[in-house]
Amino acid sequence: YCIFSFKKRATFTQNQAKQAGRLKDAVLYGDTEKVVIGIVISVITLLTIAGNSLVVISVCTVKKLRQPSNYLVVSLAAADLSVALAVMPFVIITDLVGGKWLFGEVFCNLFIAMDVMCCTASIMTLCVISVDRYLGITRPLTYPVRQDGKLMAKMVFVVWLLSASITLPPLFGWAKNVTVDRVCLISQDVGYTIYSTGVAFYIPMTVMLVMYHRIYQAAKASARKHRFVDFPRPHHRDSIFCVDSGVRPSRSIKRSQAAKECATLSKFLQEDHKNISIFKREQKAARTLGIIVGAFTVCWLPFFLMSTARPFLCGSQCSCIPLWLERTLLWLGYTNSLINPLIYAFFNRDLRTTFWNLLEHHQF
Repeated sequence: YCIFSFKKRATFTQNQAKQAGRLKDAVLYGDTEKVVIGIVISVITLLTIAGNSLVVISVCTVKKLRQPSNYLVVSLAAADLSVALAVMPFVIITDLVGGKWLFGEVFCNLFIAMDVMCCTASIMTLCVISVDRYLGITRPLTYPVRQDGKLMAKMVFVVWLLSASITLPPLFGWAKNVTVDRVCLISQDVGYTIYSTGVAFYIPMTVMLVMYHRIYQAAKASARKHRFVDFPRPHHRDSIFCVDSGVRPSRSIKRSQAAKECATLSKFLQEDHKNISIFKREQKAARTLGIIVGAFTVCWLPFFLMSTARPFLCGSQCSCIPLWLERTLLWLGYTNSLINPLIYAFFNRDLRTTFWNLLEHHQF
């Protein structure tokens, strides 16, 4: 990946040796290793396509799932599906030929733009989902966005617009990508690297961690606050004997007073049931978001740490990170696009049921 200046003969000789060493590292894979690597990353790609396609098809075809609250889920699946269709195949080919870019300088810029935009859209959508879940749980009455399709669609549009904005600087002169000598590398300009990694990863990750912490604290406080009593269930709401308490009202107690007491107890049971529902919803949201944030951090944090440090370690025209390490961390990040639909299919009963119905119907 290193691009060197050949103006001076001494510099040429030294850098030529470095480049030769780099190319030697790039072709160390044997035939068996190439087969294994090719199979693994191809399986990741195919499963990513299948999983995210199922999410999009499920939400678009099942009326029960076609609601504004699922717009973000579809946006996430669309971003992950775009990564699998438009990015991963070219990365597979590049990896199998030893890291050499075979598709020209112009397409390299388009490829980097697509890669950055789709991955950033996926990450930012996860961030917005975490905020949406938090507001939906903590402010169910004052947060109507989830029921408003137009507002939710605007949120999705803003996510993609911001993701696209990160791809523009290299295309319009600032921080040009490294696209010579069969190298296709995103700009290593220090300023652009800090800007792009901050907007695409560090800021969204911080927001997600804060939202998870707040939902976790809300669920924890709810668990301490609510003490649910195991009352017998009422059988007849309109009867004064609506609970099997084992005690019949005394004849000295007026019938109206007994009815009033029974109504009060029934109301208390309804409120208790409502509190249980809120408590369960908070617990589920905390558990789901915790898994999402955990998977996201494990998959993407190593890659972005490497990307942030690379310009400082290697300079603006060079990638001195071992090729095998770069590709491993990159594919670890891509794996997040495979994990996302699995998480939502596991925790969303309606989506999980639709998945199974589609799989059984088409006999995949």
